[in-house]
Amino acid sequence: MDKYAALKQYFGHSEFRSGQEALVDALLTGRDVLGIMPTGAGKSICYQLPALLLPGVTLVISPLISLMKDQVAALTQTGIPAAFINSSLSSEQQRDVFQRARQGGYKLIYVTPERLSAPNFLRFAQEAVISLLAVDEAHCVSQWGQDFRPSYLKIVEFLEGLPRRPAVGAFTATATEQVKEDIKRLLLLQKPLCVTTGFDRPNLYFETVRPKSKDAYLKKFINDRPGQSGIVYCATRKIVESVCAGLTGDGISATRYHAGLSEDERRRNQEDFVYDRARVMVATNAFGMGIDKSNVGFVLHYNMPKDMESYYQEAGRAGRDGAHAHCVLFFSENDVRTMKFLIDTVSDNEELSEQEREFFRQRDLERLKRMTAYCKTTGCLRAYLLRYFGETAPDYCGRCSNCTGELEQRDITLEAQKILSAVARVERQYRSGLGTALVVRMLRGSKDQRVLQLELDKLPTYGIMAGVDRMQIRAYIDYLVDQGYLCVEGTNYPVLHTTQRARQVLFQGERVNYIAKKQDTAGRILKRRSVAPADTSLLALLRTVRTRLASAGDIPAYVVFSNASLEDMAARQPTTMKEFLEVSGVGAVKAERYGDEFLKAIRDWRKENHGKESKYSHQGMGI
Repeated sequence: MDKYAALKQYFGHSEFRSGQEALVDALLTGRDVLGIMPTGAGKSICYQLPALLLPGVTLVISPLISLMKDQVAALTQTGIPAAFINSSLSSEQQRDVFQRARQGGYKLIYVTPERLSAPNFLRFAQEAVISLLAVDEAHCVSQWGQDFRPSYLKIVEFLEGLPRRPAVGAFTATATEQVKEDIKRLLLLQKPLCVTTGFDRPNLYFETVRPKSKDAYLKKFINDRPGQSGIVYCATRKIVESVCAGLTGDGISATRYHAGLSEDERRRNQEDFVYDRARVMVATNAFGMGIDKSNVGFVLHYNMPKDMESYYQEAGRAGRDGAHAHCVLFFSENDVRTMKFLIDTVSDNEELSEQEREFFRQRDLERLKRMTAYCKTTGCLRAYLLRYFGETAPDYCGRCSNCTGELEQRDITLEAQKILSAVARVERQYRSGLGTALVVRMLRGSKDQRVLQLELDKLPTYGIMAGVDRMQIRAYIDYLVDQGYLCVEGTNYPVLHTTQRARQVLFQGERVNYIAKKQDTAGRILKRRSVAPADTSLLALLRTVRTRLASAGDIPAYVVFSNASLEDMAARQPTTMKEFLEVSGVGAVKAERYGDEFLKAIRDWRKENHGKESKYSHQGMGI
């Protein structure tokens, strides 16, 4: 069997996606590779397909047990023999896996990096024919990666102990140039083929929001998407508990996940989400790489993450099947303070030297600054993300809230003069400067004890913006910082200072034009036009069939077929097995297993709707 036949038979695709074929070819010839591909771009095929065609077995190093289980279940459904070895198996079960592997019973075996040093696994590895070692989530090897795991550093030691070094494939979705170089260096990749397919996820719609009420916005957002599955990320366990209780109290099927729960409860809650028994998961970032659910329709960040790497990885859990999905980020100044506190808490780790603690602290504070700038930018959000990861991008994407939302532009020269004058007067009285919160209180004429204690009420600028909303003044200040009229200095206690450019507004007549998103004062979520991929009644019927088959097989619904496959199926409306095999994501094994059920449903639907040609049958999708 050649690579094209294997791609169609097992994965249901007639052609490779960008970057896949080059990586597959290199691994088939025994060459090391480094693949940087966004979530949903098909990284796993790059090592799963060579595993089918190479002799012996492929070892896949994966960071989490739950992730292994999902991947092995998905492979088994496609007819690929695979297994995992981890602490969830008994000693007898592990011996059975080893025995079957020696007899050629598996093409892929998934292990955690910690398992590589276990005596029984080392004995097996010494005897087995290992043609390929695939390192998933390879950024975990780098201290510059957001998920650094010291156990990944032991991979090289394991390789050096093998009788013959196999080809090594390293794969990750998020890696800056620093992390890429670390992966190559720390895994000792030998003249690797490096393929970066681009970080863009065209099917994801990015949005930043500063809602007056996060809870009200969140509930309306979810209720406006009936039937969609999604993740809500929160900064702390306490917020997870509060948000989850609020959603369930409003009748929304939600569950929770954080490190404070027992292992059994975390497992149950994750399974409820993966198997669609709960459609919303409220979680801290502890709910991380273990999620392999492809039909996530939205990811909403209730709090701002601490860096762009974390945000892009977490947001990227939406739309893994290629269907359109929504990524929303709530922002407030409190989030910045929370993240600074968490960064300082990590910096207190006694296992690190003082020099290492300060290194990580400064690194994380700089990343937080870039994350905050993303939340405040009025430019294209997609362009900001792509440029952060070293790619070029146009200034307009048409698929983010800043590009599709309405922007307002108005002259705020008078407001800018008031703010800049207030900061300048504070600088004269307190050379070290004061923070944004105190400047805002002074401008609004606050009677706050700290304002009076510092005698800010004695300054001429005290109360000159008394009638302006506090958040609006903050927005003006953010804009003045972004445009270079003000600067923020310090990390623990950031303070405002004027720049040389401020003099042009205060004394030389320069005008300030303010550009920002229009506020949705009604608190409603703006609807965005979308083109339906297929007749909605047929799509709903196919989802019902999928749910029934998944329940009967005790597997997640997306393992039967992804949302994208169902949408293509509804658009094509196949009535024969030959036509069914043309549907994206339908391979020979799944067609044999599920084809009759879906074809019957489509034929029955067409019979009921005879003469009603679906107006969507030949349309694509868009946002």
